[in-house]
Amino acid sequence: MKFESKLPRIGTNIFTVMSQLSIEHKAINLGQGFPDFNPSAKLLEQVVKAMNDGHNQYPPMAGIPALRDEISAKMETLYGHFYEADTEVTITSGASEALMASILAFVQAGDEVVVIEPFYDLYVPAIELAGGRPVIVAMLPPTKTNPLYQIDWQKVRAAVTTKTRMLIINFPHNPTGINLEESDLDALERIVNDTGIIVLSDEVYEHIVFDQKRHQSLARREALAANSIVVSSFGKTYHTTGWKVGYCCAPKELSAEIRKVHQFMVFTVSSPMQVALAHYMKDPAPYMELSNFYQQKRDRLSLGLAKTRFKPMPSQGTFFLLADYSQISDLPEAEFARKLTTQHGVGVIPMAAFYGRPDAIESNHQLIRFCFAKQDKTLDDALEKLALV
Repeated sequence: MKFESKLPRIGTNIFTVMSQLSIEHKAINLGQGFPDFNPSAKLLEQVVKAMNDGHNQYPPMAGIPALRDEISAKMETLYGHFYEADTEVTITSGASEALMASILAFVQAGDEVVVIEPFYDLYVPAIELAGGRPVIVAMLPPTKTNPLYQIDWQKVRAAVTTKTRMLIINFPHNPTGINLEESDLDALERIVNDTGIIVLSDEVYEHIVFDQKRHQSLARREALAANSIVVSSFGKTYHTTGWKVGYCCAPKELSAEIRKVHQFMVFTVSSPMQVALAHYMKDPAPYMELSNFYQQKRDRLSLGLAKTRFKPMPSQGTFFLLADYSQISDLPEAEFARKLTTQHGVGVIPMAAFYGRPDAIESNHQLIRFCFAKQDKTLDDALEKLALV
């Protein structure tokens, strides 16, 4: 059978590859971003109750009203912007579907989409499936004097042309762990005011921000909220990545177009999970306390790595931490990550995997990404192995 692939450069993603390697070599998987512990027993009880109460058929296409009401209230309380639950909040099959539906809804053949590198691997394939062209703007990599990645907003602005349909951002940032500051929102606001482009803001780690900082959601600024699609994830917030429930908030004109795609992509999302989440969201403590929960794990991994030949980098948010292995090896990142998994028993992700050209010299900075969304014993067992590298 002859056919032309719509994604000829795309193979099995790095997360699947490294997780499979971890399984094959019985390695501790600190690569793929998922917790190795269960969600709250109260939340699980609510799912069972929802099933027993008969919530097992199709819910409304945009999501059950009770859950959309809770999201609307949370967004207004935390970020000061009111999203109308009926027309501006949509429940999606994970954040992935929210991102894909948003890109397919607005990007047409020949449109350009600005993407900041390094980037989560969904963005570029989604743009290409929509017929668009990704325009990559690289962050400035860490240096000896500044251990954090940095965004050059002037380069981002220069990348926006009359063909640009959308700018995709992701903060707290996977994989670098950096957050936005007020000055970044200022820069974004100037870009939106100058160009009127849509900003797709991937904020799935909104509740995992460290060192007493606050999450700088685009919903905080009226000018940004008016042109933005804000995406989040219950999987990241409630340790339920396998449930695949997320949502997006956007002005009703944008939401209407996203829902057109959503209804034919998945139509709707698991009914009992939505009912359970609506009940569970009434108590804000689980997401308000999440940063402290994960900061303890970040510190545990960082302090442990500091006793090895790895050099841990600062993590301002997400449940990821980067480490420099330059004192250990001069191998390219992908080769070192594979060696660490197969020979030393700890699975990680090479940072180069988040670049458009993973094999390029400028994509390799001798950095690997660890996930610390793990039980303390898992982290401790991994650190014992890493101390021998």
